[in-house]
Amino acid sequence: MTVYTCHQGCGMEITGIKCTKCDAELVHENITKDDGSTVGVAQCPNGHGKIKSPGCCGHDMGNS
Repeated sequence: MTVYTCHQGCGMEITGIKCTKCDAELVHENITKDDGSTVGVAQCPNGHGKIKSPGCCGHDMGNS
């Protein structure tokens, strides 16, 4: 199970983000943008889509 943690000071953690189409847990991936930078996403392992990774304290949360 993917755990997202705030590494900016508060330490909040979340888990259990699921796809409502297939009930699969979203998995963390990094995608590369056209400018070469990367962004974290949580995506359905069955191809139903992806969202930007959760954020906390004004920053993206990292997966643990």
